Amino acid sequence: MDKTLIVTNDFPPRPGGIQAFVHSMAVRMDPGQVVVYASTWKDGSEVAAFDAEQPFPVVRDRTSMLLPTPRVTRRAAELLREHGCGSVLFGAAAPLALMAPALRKAGARRLVGMTHGHEAAWAQLPASRQLLRRIGEGTDTITYLGEYTRSRIAAALTPAAAGRMVQLPPGVDEKTFHPASGGDAVRARLGLTDRPVVVCVSRLVPRKGQDTLILALPRILREVPDAVLLIVGGGPYADELKQLAVRTGVDASVRFTGPVPWAELPAHYGAGDVFAMPCRTRRRGLDVEGLGIVYLEASATGLPVVAGDSGGAPDAVLEGETGWVVRGGSPEQAADRIVALLGDPGLRRRMGERGRQWVEEAWRWDLLAERLKTLL
Repeated sequence: MDKTLIVTNDFPPRPGGIQAFVHSMAVRMDPGQVVVYASTWKDGSEVAAFDAEQPFPVVRDRTSMLLPTPRVTRRAAELLREHGCGSVLFGAAAPLALMAPALRKAGARRLVGMTHGHEAAWAQLPASRQLLRRIGEGTDTITYLGEYTRSRIAAALTPAAAGRMVQLPPGVDEKTFHPASGGDAVRARLGLTDRPVVVCVSRLVPRKGQDTLILALPRILREVPDAVLLIVGGGPYADELKQLAVRTGVDASVRFTGPVPWAELPAHYGAGDVFAMPCRTRRRGLDVEGLGIVYLEASATGLPVVAGDSGGAPDAVLEGETGWVVRGGSPEQAADRIVALLGDPGLRRRMGERGRQWVEEAWRWDLLAERLKTLL
């Protein structure tokens, strides 16, 4: 396989889903065949220490936001030639894959652009829609997360470019996320050992729907009085959510963990009996869920899931088999599904087992990394 230059603004230690996605793909490639060109994010020893641990070279641009400027394009072309790269992977096609024609002139034979949730939003606006069209014409393949993002991005591309799209979602490390991940210890530490737990693991922002879960809690507590909502994660919406719990009168039944280190996330999933994140679409479709890898991580942990209907979130659920999709922003629907699951241990077990099986069949990182190697 040709050596690959990965051009990405999104790369650890900067936190985030795209960052983790790109890095997880990179570390599953032959380390002698990969060079990463990424933004700096922030100065300091954290970035340098992270880069030193990688099995491949990481070249940091001086900027904190990598954009397809003439200077960045020239630097990417220099790296392409310097390292003898024959293929290029853009960590996020919009906007970095606008460099594709210049890198092809510099010697790249295969150019692949990964897309996420934001490209689906780009496809709805006239100016950015035209840029997506250019990206599709300049690359060999555009990847997509699921049917929701594919249909919207494809509408902005030429028919030929749309026909070259290939699904490449993020995967799940089934060896890290599994039913024996340490949930009992987390429950014991939080004093939840004998209580039914609804867990939500996500960044605290309005789209994710933690507020919907809090508003659903009075109805849940009427049916399951000792239930508790465990909200795992940090974010700008934290204070509003805590105030909402007080105003709703359910603060005694809500636990906020704050940000949790990556290594402890599997155990926090495992602390739940049900996973719920009823995400919703906001800003007239511009703030939308691209896929929702958290549902699959919960499934790998053996939990039934309750998902919202925002964007591609339903692509991460087998309706009625691994969980249910509810209308985003509906406390009533969320409560009904959660109560049904909390009241039926057999149903929880069957959905959890089916979810684990589905992850092993279709969502393992090694399967998806092989797909990327074929594209490159």
